[in-house]
Amino acid sequence: MFFTPRFITIKFITHMDYCMKTVSKILLIFSFFLAGCTTTTTFETVQSDVSLRINEKASFDVSGNTSRTYATTSFGQFKFKAEKEGMEPMYGIMPLKFNGGYLTADILFFAPAMFYNLREVFPYYQFDVEKKEVRYKKRESDGWMIYKPKPEEVEHAKAYFGVQ
Repeated sequence: MFFTPRFITIKFITHMDYCMKTVSKILLIFSFFLAGCTTTTTFETVQSDVSLRINEKASFDVSGNTSRTYATTSFGQFKFKAEKEGMEPMYGIMPLKFNGGYLTADILFFAPAMFYNLREVFPYYQFDVEKKEVRYKKRESDGWMIYKPKPEEVEHAKAYFGVQ
């Protein structure tokens, strides 16, 4: 007759419970870091009826405040094309925000993440197709920082979108 002492069974169940809790914590932390790999931004335009295209994503009309979510990046760029009927299209590369907090977390917890998440879009952008300016800011209460795409950035974005 085979007999398993009760304390061994209880110890095994307690160990399994501990393992499941540990796995749950690891999954929670992992999902937290994955969620931190995207950022939502709000677009607005000075002119009405402006169509905006960011990288390979489809064009969208910016009416009022339009929000979109983008992945963080370390080495990539967000090329854009802003169009308003009757005006020459505006091309360029969006200015990006550096993530110092992510850098610290990457160094402490998971260094390979530095290749994916050191830069992200600013929370607020405003496009002025007429003046060929991109305005951006970190907080809604901040003043706009003005950025005019450099000629080489304009050419790079035009080539990306297939315009020569």
